[in-house]
Amino acid sequence: MSAPARERAVIVHPDARALARATAARLLLALIDAQAVREHVHIAVSGGSVGTEVLGAVAESDLLDLVDLGSVHVWWVDERFVPAADADRNAVQARDALFDRIDLPAENLHPMPASDEGLTLAEAGDRYAAELARFAADGEPQPVFDVVLLGMGPDGHIASLFPGHAGLTATGVTVVEADSPKPPPERVSLTFESINTARQVWLAAWGAGKADAIASALRDEPVSTTPAAGARGREVTLWILDPAAASRTA
Repeated sequence: MSAPARERAVIVHPDARALARATAARLLLALIDAQAVREHVHIAVSGGSVGTEVLGAVAESDLLDLVDLGSVHVWWVDERFVPAADADRNAVQARDALFDRIDLPAENLHPMPASDEGLTLAEAGDRYAAELARFAADGEPQPVFDVVLLGMGPDGHIASLFPGHAGLTATGVTVVEADSPKPPPERVSLTFESINTARQVWLAAWGAGKADAIASALRDEPVSTTPAAGARGREVTLWILDPAAASRTA
């Protein structure tokens, strides 16, 4: 049987609120569909303004009642290596937006290690790789993500994979960044190798400040200068934008 064709599409919503609500609905429908054919569903989420707004919209959606939360596992694509309660942590923001508001089992949340857990940065990356391996099929390094939801910076970075940095070519499941160009400097991130195992990869962005990087990514510019160009789902890649972010894609 041949592998499924990779689909790439650009979806433009009229404004940021519509984008967040529509992406939340799309995510919940993807979970519902996945649960129809798989016992466990795995997603990976990002931080940032877009990711947090989408998670907040999930909490408000009527579709949430149709999801079996007991079978959903949530992972993070990257994390700032700061103390566990630090408001800069993506996981803290995600809990405030969604996960502290719903009945997702605590053991189904898989945040990346924090700096006050007695680990070095390198050990934190290794521990997260080991956690992913615990939920993988035999012989695989990680579970297959049904959806990876990414944001994107104005420089085209995704997760903590930055232009010109060594993490872009890292192999394996996780990579650490000790000198991020935006604070805080220390990060743990999934690699492209990990992200691109996902059935679906969604890149959500809004605002004119990201328009140039989005246009570069959609032209398949080199990953070394536009990391977002390297994010591809095995089956589907969606760019979910507002008009300002999409303004240079024509």
